[in-house]
Amino acid sequence: MLVTVVRDGPVAVVTMNRPEAMNALSSALRAELAAAMEALDADDSVHAVVLTGAGTRAFTAGLDLKELGQQGLGAANAESPAANPVKAIEQCRKPVIGAINGVAITGGFEVALACDVLIASENARFADTHARVGIMPGWGLSQKLSRMIGIARAKELSLSGNFLDAQTACAWGLVNLVVAAEELLPAAKKLAADIASADPAMVQAYKALIDQGYALPFGEAMAHEHRTSSARNAQVKSGEVEERRKAVMERGRSQAG
Repeated sequence: MLVTVVRDGPVAVVTMNRPEAMNALSSALRAELAAAMEALDADDSVHAVVLTGAGTRAFTAGLDLKELGQQGLGAANAESPAANPVKAIEQCRKPVIGAINGVAITGGFEVALACDVLIASENARFADTHARVGIMPGWGLSQKLSRMIGIARAKELSLSGNFLDAQTACAWGLVNLVVAAEELLPAAKKLAADIASADPAMVQAYKALIDQGYALPFGEAMAHEHRTSSARNAQVKSGEVEERRKAVMERGRSQAG
């Protein structure tokens, strides 16, 4: 199988499984990834997802250039999730944590940016080589990266094609946490379990609100939040809030200890 799914309670670990090819995104792998993400999105028992690559060399090295040389770029530019792995990830309503275990290059960088949160191992590296390969990005890299790390840093990476190490990526706000390689999956699964312990419907709605607002100008985003919160919060009963408040306080005390 080119994509494997392993369940651990409400957390699903999805692994791109072509380590001999640095988990390159062949058409077959992209189709399997889309199918896996669609299945997890529809499974109410799954509350959070961890996405990673097999082996230690690569999260994914991006599109399979050997295959593209034979087939052309047309299929990779399609909008369907089966062709576009970014769509496959973004369509999932459950939070997706990217566990970056090696290089994430060009299309692989775009796949990483499709995740909601990134945790990197110490040997993780990121690179945008579109300019050097002579292909324009079509999965969002030219727009997402500048919004995450600033336009000057994004231009530095994308126009040079230079690699970005994990610690610098963390300092620039691209990844949330850097850990030793052997701690990567445990750390990603722990965060996923923390997210999964919250009410899944609320988590999904909140994720959608953040994403929808981020795509809007600030003033429109604030108005969108007001409309959404007014409609949803009007349905919340005071007794439910009090019960959850006590649970939050107890959880806070346990985390402080």
